[in-house]
Amino acid sequence: MAAGSALGTRAPMAIPQEPNQRWSLDFVSDSLVCGRRFRLLNIIDDYSRECLACIVDTSLSGRRVVRELSTIAERRGLPCMVVSDNGTELTSHAVLAWCQDTGVEWHYIAPGKPQQNGFVESFNGRLRDECLNDHLLQSLPAARRIIEAWRTDYNTVRPHSSLGGLAPAEFTDRPRQGHMNTKAKVSAA
Repeated sequence: MAAGSALGTRAPMAIPQEPNQRWSLDFVSDSLVCGRRFRLLNIIDDYSRECLACIVDTSLSGRRVVRELSTIAERRGLPCMVVSDNGTELTSHAVLAWCQDTGVEWHYIAPGKPQQNGFVESFNGRLRDECLNDHLLQSLPAARRIIEAWRTDYNTVRPHSSLGGLAPAEFTDRPRQGHMNTKAKVSAA
């Protein structure tokens, strides 16, 4: 492989059993009512399905990706691994340097295989269906407010079947049990 090229494993991955074991990220594009395009960088903790960030802007470079990952890591620690596609922002020198500096492993999915990044792809689908398609976004600040409110609801209120009917925040706050015994308790009436 050429010097300075993106290195990453392409082996099957186990389901994480703790927060920060693996974060997944991906971009989504949309447009404002005026036709101006914008992008979202979505970052998910694969263990809890929590959306750690939905960064909304007109341009999201590799440097910006690194800055956002570092900001998240300041409040919750570094992940062991990040999973993404092979987009130019994600194979940039900034990302490669960040991995080298932090020791975080970066896993690039196989080209044309978005199912290998299923956690963030599932999130992206919900975001499109429930948020982006339901709103006429007038401006970038309005888009940021609407998307952040949806993200907060997604993380704190909405039950997730893969988490036994718990919201990501509830799942993360309960005693550590991995993904075993996550069924929501049903009270007897």
